[in-house]
Amino acid sequence: MDSGQRYCVIGAGTAGLAAAKRILETGAEVIVFEQTDQLGGTWNYTDSVGKDKYGLDIHTSMYQGLRTNLPKEVMGFPDFPIPEQEESYIPSQDILSFLKSYADKFEVTRHVRLEHHVVLVDIVEGPKKWKILVKNLPEQRMETFFFDFVFVCNGHYHTPRLPYVRNCDLFEGKQLHSHDYRTSDHFKDERVLVVGAGPSGMDLALEISKKAFHVTLSHHTKESFKTVFPSNLIQKPDVSELTSVGAVFQDGTSESFTVILYCTGYRYSFPFLSANCGVVVEDNYVHPLYKHCININQPTMTFIGLPYYVCAAQMFDLQARFCLAYYTGKKELPTKDDMLADMHEQMKQKWMQGLRKNQSHMMGPAQGDYYDDLAKTAEVEPIKPVMTRLHNESSQRFNDNLLHFRKDVFRIVDDNTYEEVVGNL
Repeated sequence: MDSGQRYCVIGAGTAGLAAAKRILETGAEVIVFEQTDQLGGTWNYTDSVGKDKYGLDIHTSMYQGLRTNLPKEVMGFPDFPIPEQEESYIPSQDILSFLKSYADKFEVTRHVRLEHHVVLVDIVEGPKKWKILVKNLPEQRMETFFFDFVFVCNGHYHTPRLPYVRNCDLFEGKQLHSHDYRTSDHFKDERVLVVGAGPSGMDLALEISKKAFHVTLSHHTKESFKTVFPSNLIQKPDVSELTSVGAVFQDGTSESFTVILYCTGYRYSFPFLSANCGVVVEDNYVHPLYKHCININQPTMTFIGLPYYVCAAQMFDLQARFCLAYYTGKKELPTKDDMLADMHEQMKQKWMQGLRKNQSHMMGPAQGDYYDDLAKTAEVEPIKPVMTRLHNESSQRFNDNLLHFRKDVFRIVDDNTYEEVVGNL
């Protein structure tokens, strides 16, 4: 079947592959533009940092020896789980292989144009189309395409988000973001300050402590971690200011360091979007979007994968099905005013919970409510409750038992239940 509709997907990572697979099921034409030389997005490891051979920013934040910090049981797609193996927490290269097999299985691979960098996305009136300007990198040639719909799937672990730190220019040691971290070998015998205690900050502080002389983990997490850290790793509150040799913390204490590693997250970045697209990013709040997906100002554009602390592949697939229910005409989109009202109500709930604007797309323990809302609103198949339950349980164990949580092994029993095969708590 051929719907006659043309879709552009930007990015061939997990989100882009999920979107393209679901688009192909509708009979529509799709082209996936990927600026690197292989699919897989951030799961592609490279030793390189900074710029690639074409002068573009290195996309991946993958580091050597990374194993997933979520069990593989919640990382597969609803109709394509990660193959069974002994461990639940698996090497990053296994995820990359899984994504490539997914793309091959559902014939997405042949629709991916590698080393094609999207330069500009603009709207053309009468009839309304998306004009996409793309640079064919190997041939160094600009190409123009026209589409009916655009799925923005470029991920959000590629553009570092650096905090303001007083007197940061005074520090004479090395400062870098976790985006450019590749191996702990570079930290041998160093005195390291790790700023931020999210998943990467916790993980990297522990990795670095195996080689460094001393590691300090600075953060403002209110709940203390149950994890017992190695003796050369201590915790401190937020940094008040830097000095030429180290940092002063908000409790008035100070320490000297040779390296500062910022594990302070990433910025949502869409440099290819023209102002006509009608989407802005304000303190990491991407808006106006209906259900964190559909561009309310230009509803034929959608964003897959903005929410975080989620069952990623499961959610990407659900978001794609949600949007396609409207794009294929099975459901009629609400009016612009109704979509804006829905967005404002959802955001109001987040502010009432004490979340900041830069946490607008954070889900965490409440992720199940978001999935159910998507499924109910578009009348599509929901995510199995067991996924949310296992994700939330494993996330808690990450905080409580950082040194050993990857030894846990889980098995999905049914749509609602999982069991622990091996455990450490």
